This record gives sequence, C-alpha cells and structure tokens, in this order.
Amino acid sequence: MARIVDGAIPSPNIWNSPRTYELENRAVDPDGVADAAMAAIRPWTGAVVLDIGCGTGFHLPVFAATASKVIGVEPHSGLAALAAERCRGLPGVSVRSATAQALPVPDASVDVATARWAYFFGPGCEPGLRELSRVVRRGGAAFVLDLDATRGAFGGWFGRTVPSYSAAAVESFWSRQGWERQELDLRMVFSARADLEAVLRIEFAPDVAEEAIADTPGLELDYPNVLRWRRF
Repeated sequence: MARIVDGAIPSPNIWNSPRTYELENRAVDPDGVADAAMAAIRPWTGAVVLDIGCGTGFHLPVFAATASKVIGVEPHSGLAALAAERCRGLPGVSVRSATAQALPVPDASVDVATARWAYFFGPGCEPGLRELSRVVRRGGAAFVLDLDATRGAFGGWFGRTVPSYSAAAVESFWSRQGWERQELDLRMVFSARADLEAVLRIEFAPDVAEEAIADTPGLELDYPNVLRWRRF
C-alpha cells in the first residue's frame, strides 16, 4: 500500500489513475511551449532543479538532460517509486517523498523550482511559497504552471467539475504575492481516440466528461494554462 506524506493534498487524477495520467502527460504540450517559456525566464542548463509534485517523474529526464542536479519531490510513495524507476541510471537525479510545505533540501540550494498541475494553486498554498523562499537561492526562479480556468472549453469543463474553485480568488492571491504571469496556449494531442476519452474521464465529473468527449472530435484539444513565476 502506498504511503502518503502528512499534509499532502490528494490529486484526484494521477493518484487514482496513474496509467491514464501517463497518457495525459504524453499528450500535453507537444510543441514544448511551457518549457520554452520557463527557460526564457530562467534557463536550467547547469542548474539545480527542484520539481515539486513530480508524480511519476515524467518531466525529470527533460530537466536532467542539461541540469547539473535534479530533485523530484512527491508525497505519494507509489508515484515516487515510479519516478525513481523512470530515472534509474540518470546521473544527478534523485526522488524524495515529501510535500511542498516541507521540502527536503537545504536553504538556498536550488536554482530553478517548478510545480505543474500538482494541486489547485492559490489561497492555502502559502506554506509552500514560504518554502520556496527558503530553498531558492539568489538569482534563481520558481515557476507554477496550472490550468487557466477562465479560458476555453477546458476551463469551462473544469469550472463545472469543481464549482468551489474561484478563478478570481486565485488571481487575487497571486497578485498579492507579487508573482508575474503569462498565459500559455497549450494543446493536448493524442495518438488514439480511446486515450483522449480516458483522460477526459479522469479530469472531469462523469456528466461533464461525456459532454467534453462529444464536443471534442478527433485527437486534439486546446489546453489553456497560466505560467506564474517569481525571481529571487
């Protein structure tokens, strides 16, 4: 049985359906828009990179290709084990079971910290932001990539699935924290129709998912995101 680190916020998709979420990871952003946007702000070549909420470690090899050291942090022990297996043999890559609120790295030891789709960022994630201030050193940057619930069909489906989510409150939160933002127009592109349908079913409430499937012909859909960042 997987162990969950105290304080972790459950993920309704990857925790329950890691194989389907792997299909989603493969489909998201085939154009590399998100990585290019982050690298333009603070490149990670030769850097120490911290990936918070790394899940099964899908993005760790990308960072490891040019970074000097990569640390994946994941509170779900089963997913952390899959991430460690994925990165077996990659020099300079390690995976730790921990939360964003208690990062297992020393003060001022990280150049680039990233968190993407790890939980619904906004009010309540102040402890994680304080940890970023502790671990990211001068000249470094932290990035948070998340769904933009205010744009597109995907944002509308999300809003109906999680009606308690307030995009306005989230935007106000980040404005108060002083982070910068950039809208990113990402895509999901699947190799099979069954994969697209499976992903929509883990992302949305059952009735919303079926509507999304009916409204999405072919193998591609828009996936609007927001990249937020802070320099240290």
